[in-house]
Amino acid sequence: MVQLSYERYCTEIVAQTDLLRAAVAGADPAAPVATCPGWNLGRLLRHLGGAHRWAAEVVETRARGPVPDDLVNDVPERTDEDPGELDSYLAEGAGRLAAALRAAGPAARVWTPVPGRSEASPLFWARRMTHETAVHRADATWAAGGEFALAEDLAVDALDEWMEFGTLPEVFEAAPGLRRLLGDGRRLHFRATGTARETDAQWLAGLDGERLVWSRGGGPAATVVRGPLTGLLLTVYGRGRHGSGRDVEVGGDAELFAAWQAGTGFWLHE
Repeated sequence: MVQLSYERYCTEIVAQTDLLRAAVAGADPAAPVATCPGWNLGRLLRHLGGAHRWAAEVVETRARGPVPDDLVNDVPERTDEDPGELDSYLAEGAGRLAAALRAAGPAARVWTPVPGRSEASPLFWARRMTHETAVHRADATWAAGGEFALAEDLAVDALDEWMEFGTLPEVFEAAPGLRRLLGDGRRLHFRATGTARETDAQWLAGLDGERLVWSRGGGPAATVVRGPLTGLLLTVYGRGRHGSGRDVEVGGDAELFAAWQAGTGFWLHE
């Protein structure tokens, strides 16, 4: 269920990066990032810039198999980062990725790391990198002492994406504890508050036979996770103790939510 256009994603990759760059202007690259334990701000920014370059290489080369991800997952922590260099690194990476996506177009086929989807449209990368950038903008903004906000349609689409990843068969197979908790038909209801009247911001997740499923909307549930839309998004991403995530309430079976959250995480969201 992709809600936004391909061009919107291309635009947002750069726009979200520019907002991040503005948020960290003047911040100390050695500042700790509370939402990424053990990381400092410089390492986070290099991780994100590396993610943009990794995705750009996949799209530029029309890769049919895995591309080395050292720039993403093997980022050393430095204590002597140059803020100007980091700023350029972010701007160049986002610009390169957006240009690669536009040059390829959504009809191309490229590799993805998602189980069962070894090849897909570059739309996958456009969407994934939009939300990767937005969530890491939250991490960086908080590390720099600022406040984070995200447009409603982006937050809704990011939650849709999380639900889609969280219901992959491979994800469920790797979380036996979640299967046990959901086995009697219990469901989770995620409800955003304070959204525009026309915004459909409710999700229901649970079991359908032997597989996890999700849908938009509400219904009977053992667990209700309720709060501001951006806070709801950041809570499922494990940032619930920060920013607007502090206003999210978990009602009912909290153990079920903890198991669901731990079991439905996906690559490249840390």
